[in-house]
Amino acid sequence: MRLPVGPRQEILIHRRAVTVTTLLVLTALAVMVLTVLTGTYNISSADALGTLLRGTGSDLDRFIVIDQRLPRALAAVLVGAMLALSGAIFQSLSRNPLGSPDIVGFTTGASTGGLLAILLASASSTFQIGAGSILGGFATAALVAFVALRRGIGGDNLILAGIALSEMLSAANGYLISRTSLQSAEAAKAWQYGSFNAISWGQVRPLLIAAVVLLPQVLWLIRPASMLEMGDDAATSLGTRVNRIRGMMLGYGVVLAAVCVAVAGPIGFLALAAPQLARRLSRSAGITMVASASMGALLLGGADLLAQRLLSPFQIPVGLVSAALGGMYLIWLLMCPSGRAGQGG
Repeated sequence: MRLPVGPRQEILIHRRAVTVTTLLVLTALAVMVLTVLTGTYNISSADALGTLLRGTGSDLDRFIVIDQRLPRALAAVLVGAMLALSGAIFQSLSRNPLGSPDIVGFTTGASTGGLLAILLASASSTFQIGAGSILGGFATAALVAFVALRRGIGGDNLILAGIALSEMLSAANGYLISRTSLQSAEAAKAWQYGSFNAISWGQVRPLLIAAVVLLPQVLWLIRPASMLEMGDDAATSLGTRVNRIRGMMLGYGVVLAAVCVAVAGPIGFLALAAPQLARRLSRSAGITMVASASMGALLLGGADLLAQRLLSPFQIPVGLVSAALGGMYLIWLLMCPSGRAGQGG
């Protein structure tokens, strides 16, 4: 099945990938509905649904359902989709299943930018933290590209350069937190865990705008990204401007990751696991971008639901849940003989 994306341009879509993506989207929506209609607050699912659709119920009912549960559920699926898409971009760019923004160091760099905005500039708004995160992500991307440039921005060079810079930035982040006041350090540390506990419409509205603008852009990258996965020589022979496409993919992936860090803090392992899980389910020869975003929405929506329910009424930062699930994924990746099938995709 072919989908036109521009003048004389089309992308090939596998029917199984369409089916898998549809099921993932529907399941993510089901998790989102469950998150909105249930919780520790004493209101039935039917009353919560009435409050959501018709605005009935008390002021407290509307506050809990519309101003707390709904933005949190929406933020979880949007951040999950954008993080997973960022991971798919970097895995395609590096042709390595470990090529995710948290492993390569871009998430850590965005976190450094956000911490500088919070601790040094006393930033509190999503826009200010977002600007710091995006600048930090791009600065890290530039450093990684510079370090890896001699051997090409791809493959193991990108991974190794990113890991090295990530460790140095993690040390810098720890130093920044250690040199600030106790109150600021606690706020920064809570943000570093990655959490939706304090999410509100103030953070979700710019996230929604960013998602509407950024997510559809992936359609323009699917075809050239699939060509890059065949190797630089093959892509060049097919008329692909390799360096230009790599630069576009790098910038696009960094922006996606930085926006997510600005809203929820750094959430690890999701960008690593979601593209590979989507690839296995769809049985695609390469990284499936749209299926990866759908898988990310489902995984983070489910992880945040677990974070809310496991120790209810206490809530765990979703970053801790995703880190635990990510550790399990890495063990599975090492034990499964075909776990490195993502190489070359």
